[in-house]
Amino acid sequence: MRYQLWIDGERREGKGVQTVRSPYSGEVCSEYSLAGEEEVEAAVASALRAAWEMRALPSYRRAEILQAMRAGLQARREEFARTIALEAGKPIRDARVEVDRALNVLTLSAEEAKRIHGETLPLDLMPGSDGRFALTRRFPVGAIAGITPYNFPLNLGMHKVAPALASGNSILWKPSLLTPGAAFRFAEVAYEAGLPPGALNIITPPDSLAEKIVTDPRIRMLTFTGSAAVGWMLRAKAGAKKVALELGGDAAVLVGADADLEYAVQRCVVGGFSYAGQVCISVQRILIEESVYSAFLERFLGAVRALRVGDPLEEETQMGPMVSEKEAARVESWIAEAVRNGAEILTGGTRKGLLFAPTVLAKVPKSVNLSCREAFGPVVMVEPFQTWRQAITEVNRSRYGLQCGIFTGSLERAFEAFHAIEVGGLLVNDVPTYRMDSMPYGGVKESGLGREGVRYAIEEMTEVRLMAVNLRRPTA
Repeated sequence: MRYQLWIDGERREGKGVQTVRSPYSGEVCSEYSLAGEEEVEAAVASALRAAWEMRALPSYRRAEILQAMRAGLQARREEFARTIALEAGKPIRDARVEVDRALNVLTLSAEEAKRIHGETLPLDLMPGSDGRFALTRRFPVGAIAGITPYNFPLNLGMHKVAPALASGNSILWKPSLLTPGAAFRFAEVAYEAGLPPGALNIITPPDSLAEKIVTDPRIRMLTFTGSAAVGWMLRAKAGAKKVALELGGDAAVLVGADADLEYAVQRCVVGGFSYAGQVCISVQRILIEESVYSAFLERFLGAVRALRVGDPLEEETQMGPMVSEKEAARVESWIAEAVRNGAEILTGGTRKGLLFAPTVLAKVPKSVNLSCREAFGPVVMVEPFQTWRQAITEVNRSRYGLQCGIFTGSLERAFEAFHAIEVGGLLVNDVPTYRMDSMPYGGVKESGLGREGVRYAIEEMTEVRLMAVNLRRPTA
């Protein structure tokens, strides 16, 4: 498949061609145009023009367009899922779930387009303000730049594109250069649905030109999903524009002695090894109460060893390859570092090309990369704890704070964790990898800034304006 840039509602050739290879087979599965300075400028100018047209569209019309997009995507569900599986190496069953989640985001966005409310405020609160009141209303910020990573090439884009359009903005979407196919295909769906030209531009510039988009004062907001290092760097360069960052983490799970161990094991396997751990809320650390540590570990290791690793296009595959040699080599080196410093590999630790065996380690020192940074691979660390407070303290040791999961039958323990654990979201009797697309989703500390989830993203992408009214009676 050969993809072209989408600028001002039309396909356009760029400056050169880049290939995308399947992480599993190594075969070329698509080609796409690279954007140069001329294409970037054309996309920005187009987004600025379209921002005014989107602002003028009535709510019902924005909702209709989003509903038509949903219908178009639904009709091509399997095509999109296969594109994701080929380019990202995501198992086809998981790729279908990603498309279904994107459909849900479009549904929610169409609904929320009709529910962008303001409020009335009394101002007659002290002498001299008699007969005064105020109205507030949310207005779109204008042209938005959205930058997304490779791991959810469709749904993470929908979390930026759909709320932006629902709230009357235009958006310039830069997908990952590793997995751009879903974005380019979605442009076809969007314009077939009646989207005004330029309301969605999709370009694939090199990083140096992408930074120019971030620093361009005509772009009124940056919404970025990716690594913490890149996200905070871009925020520093963004100037006065609004910035929303959905970054990474080293998500932890606490398993209490009062938990349903079978269920906790089942969920931790899913949370730790879905899409080869290349998820920002993938389970990286499991802290288990000492009295059930051995029982949990026996069940967990058995389930991990039973995972089927292989071709992402096969229906039975549960875990496919990592996305690139660079990422696989990094994870391999981090495991080796941990072992050199005393860690014990309980299962896995090997790879064949980009297929990495699901790996579990114990006794990992606090000083090594696996303990201090986001693994973003099929690696889980386990350790026992003695007290609930000790476990909470260990979770908070991290520089990150995206989501955390706990398994317990105690309401008291759940509320203690909710009060004390420094994360954007706490999942009770589930893994941190769970996300419903209506949730306010985002992190604290180095894990991000602002919140996604359709209604919350719309709030980030709009500005509150106030109109104060003086009902002063005319004098005779």
